[in-house]
Amino acid sequence: MTIEQLIDDVIDREGGYVDHPDDLGGPTRYGITHRTARAHGYAGSMKTFPRAQAVAIYRRMFWSQPGFDRIAPLAPHVAAELFDTGVNMGPAVATAFLRRALNALNRNGRDYPDLPTIGLMDDTLLAALTAFLKLRGSAGERVLLKALEALQGERYLHLAESRPANEAFLYGWLANRIGSL
Repeated sequence: MTIEQLIDDVIDREGGYVDHPDDLGGPTRYGITHRTARAHGYAGSMKTFPRAQAVAIYRRMFWSQPGFDRIAPLAPHVAAELFDTGVNMGPAVATAFLRRALNALNRNGRDYPDLPTIGLMDDTLLAALTAFLKLRGSAGERVLLKALEALQGERYLHLAESRPANEAFLYGWLANRIGSL
């Protein structure tokens, strides 16, 4: 799956203009919040926010800047999941999920050293992913994907439990974000 396909899928899932009263992000269009659009120079109404700007923001903020494009050649399904999780929870959360999952799957450091659970994409993270995939192969990518989705699902449940207004979104998050790739 290409980044263009991933972006199209996110935009299809997020839909057009939305201003849900329980959404702390405020008005969105194509899943881009009012605040994010403003931070990228858009000054108009979110009702008319251009799709092309949404595509550019998704590519830059949620693919290139967090380094998920560096994972795609190694593990395309993992990269796609990180992109989707990054869009919905933030790239730092997606990267932390990957770090945590790789740590839990390294057999107490026998396969590769533990990673700090906080941090950006870097060569150490890529080296751990490469070592994991070399040892576990394509089945390993599927298992890693399950671990990432489990972490994401748990976070959605926590968000709904800690802020009851988020229950309005929980069903959709679980239906459209977990196992949707």
